[in-house]
Amino acid sequence: MKRKYNIFILILLIGSISFLSACKLMPNIYMGKDGTTSLEETEPTNVDSEDSNEEIIEDKIAVGTILATGDMMFHMPQIRSAYDTNSKTYDFKDVFKYIKKYTDSADLSLANFETVTAGEGIKYSGFPNFNSPKETLAAIKYSGFDILSTANNHCLDQGKKGLINTIDSIEEQGMKNIGTYKEPNPPIMIEEVNGIKLALLSYTYGFNGMEYSLTEEEQKYMVDKIDEDKIKGDIREAKDLGVDIVVVFIHWGNEYQREPSEEQLNLGRNMVEWGANIVFGSHPHVIQKAEIINHDGKDNFIIYSMGNFLSNQRKEIMDNKYTEDGIMVKIQLEKDFSKGQTIIKDIDYIPTWVRRYKDGNKLKYEIIPIEDFLKDEVLQSKVEKGTMMRMKESYNDTMEKMTEY
Repeated sequence: MKRKYNIFILILLIGSISFLSACKLMPNIYMGKDGTTSLEETEPTNVDSEDSNEEIIEDKIAVGTILATGDMMFHMPQIRSAYDTNSKTYDFKDVFKYIKKYTDSADLSLANFETVTAGEGIKYSGFPNFNSPKETLAAIKYSGFDILSTANNHCLDQGKKGLINTIDSIEEQGMKNIGTYKEPNPPIMIEEVNGIKLALLSYTYGFNGMEYSLTEEEQKYMVDKIDEDKIKGDIREAKDLGVDIVVVFIHWGNEYQREPSEEQLNLGRNMVEWGANIVFGSHPHVIQKAEIINHDGKDNFIIYSMGNFLSNQRKEIMDNKYTEDGIMVKIQLEKDFSKGQTIIKDIDYIPTWVRRYKDGNKLKYEIIPIEDFLKDEVLQSKVEKGTMMRMKESYNDTMEKMTEY
């Protein structure tokens, strides 16, 4: 009887072991090369897979770059310089040939488009009421830009039609714009760069008295004017949407002043406190300082003015050499998925200078990345010695305003 009982117990044990092993609840037994055995406890197969995936996600680090630059204006001498009398067409691409490698290489490139493309039937014009050929946008797209800020004091230079046609022309080129809109309740623009979510906002101080071209209701949604309550609300909404970084492009300050005003300083720091991480300033047409502001243990970046990326303003015309200066700011972002944190990893400054010269009887314009020319004798041979001296001076004037990181 006892023997039968033992056999019964043994059968139960064997069955239990088989069941538990099948369910992966028993240790796995591994035979070593020397004939010895070892135990390794494992979890169920499906749990192994999930844990492995979670570990991969948690360890992931993403890196992305955004590049921004300042005011792009097209005065009439520039428009005439791009006209081909034979084909009766405009081509501005040559203006951007030296900076294209920078804008192309960034994951996201932005600029302030300080003119409008009102379309056929409206005469081209420069200051004070700009209107440019659509070919300006074709060249900007060619050079590698992705998003244009259109909230500036010239966005209503040709009224409502000019604003709408400009947006349409930007979209025709496969680019996007921020700061002016065609429809009510425009959503906050969110762009994803290598898994990093960016909210992009844009505002301007005013419209050169052209507000009358829009109704009061249209003014509420078609143009983003600087209003602290609105900016604060937009930043909060962006944060609620789960973005990693909030970028603000803002048209503010005093023209031709190389120091930011108290209003700029106060608003800039307020925006950081509200949750903005990067602030790109435009409008003064000269370079103003950059600074790092630490808030809640995180570094945030403000440049109060990026100067003129492209214009006809210069020493000979304005009696102000600083209007020839611009800068491209390239910011590297890093996201740690395990911590859910995104930081500014690095900041690179690329000072630019607008070269204007004569080719025969025709004016020509080029945006020069100054450091490339300072280092390359072949490039230096393409310009006059006096031009190189002005470029060196421009480089030093710009870099003295930048903060290290």
